[in-house]
Amino acid sequence: MRELLTIGTFAQAARLSPKALRLYDEVGLLRPAAVDGESGYRYYDPAQLERARLIARLRRLGMPLARIRRVCDLPVPDAAEEVAAYWRHVTAETEARGRLAAFLVDHLSGRGSAVKDTTTMPGIRYAARSEPGPVRTSNEDVAYAGERLLAVADGMRGPGGDRAAAAAVDALKRLRPLSTLPEDLLGALTDAVADAERAIRDIAASTPAGQVVTTLTALVWSGSRLALVHIGDSRAYLFRDGGLFQITHDHSYVQSLIDEGRLTPEEAVSHPRRSLLVRALTGTGSSLPDLSMHESVPGDRYLLCTDGLPGVVPVGVLRETLAGSGGPRQVVDELIDRAYAAGAPDNVACVVADVVADVVAGTAAGPAADPVAEPGADTAADATAGLAAGPAAQEGSPAGGEGGAAR
Repeated sequence: MRELLTIGTFAQAARLSPKALRLYDEVGLLRPAAVDGESGYRYYDPAQLERARLIARLRRLGMPLARIRRVCDLPVPDAAEEVAAYWRHVTAETEARGRLAAFLVDHLSGRGSAVKDTTTMPGIRYAARSEPGPVRTSNEDVAYAGERLLAVADGMRGPGGDRAAAAAVDALKRLRPLSTLPEDLLGALTDAVADAERAIRDIAASTPAGQVVTTLTALVWSGSRLALVHIGDSRAYLFRDGGLFQITHDHSYVQSLIDEGRLTPEEAVSHPRRSLLVRALTGTGSSLPDLSMHESVPGDRYLLCTDGLPGVVPVGVLRETLAGSGGPRQVVDELIDRAYAAGAPDNVACVVADVVADVVAGTAAGPAADPVAEPGADTAADATAGLAAGPAAQEGSPAGGEGGAAR
């Protein structure tokens, strides 16, 4: 019979402390091979060293114990992918915090843009519309356009998906009447996303599966600056000076493979796991959105859309459509028509907004109610347009990654 090791000897060999080993025993992560009935002293089999050393290394990565248990119980290839997915998540969270830190450094050191004391500012003309795909029996996509907020959200199919998407957008609507200074807007957005997560958590608890998922991509104006919040695989584009720029980064499994050079964008279109999200709003607060501040100039045109649009309409066609002379309402209708012409296997929601010059603050003309296109809305009322004071963005590219919500 193989000689067992004392907890002290085993801890030294595994590079773990006896205290950590006692914790791992209590949580069922690493049970001792034997426990002395009188003293309670723990003994370990040398064959357990491989698992113990893996646990120690994963802890040094900062991986939570629940996820370590999952890794340890997986076959080796799957365990490797789980560790890779976790590290993509850590990298994305670090980059998001880095962007926020850079913004705060610039602001506190006086290098940030000051709020202009002026009676005029750029304004926006906007339109929003959401339509179910021809083969879909439900529509969980939300499109919203208002004086200070443009947003799209794509809920997971099934019970609660439509409500989760609506809750994500509703949480941002409360920002509209606030006179939030640009430097405070990112914090206000963070709080709004936390409110959305709490609402989504309650929605999830009311569903048979106990889980709901939604994306969220939104632009919020304050004074002469624009804040972008993004999580999931919905997108925001900027059309400027004839060029089309994607200013969000998809938080999807296939995008992570593209980023690692393991997949081409062309291959991603038909990948069997293309709908798998690595970051989304789930009600758990486990994934943070990308947050960034931007500037705009008159003549900019913005497109926000769920994945049902770029999934079937090539980027060249998007550019051609956005370059057209029609207003936001006409462009939104044309984009959805193009998606339908391509088969539209998914629901489609999009918002188009044009930045216009010198709108006097507080006097902009607009609809009596902010345009909103929600799941199940009357499509005749979905394509609405207005004019509102507020500005917008420049080229940027947030990053993403963690693993696993499918829509």
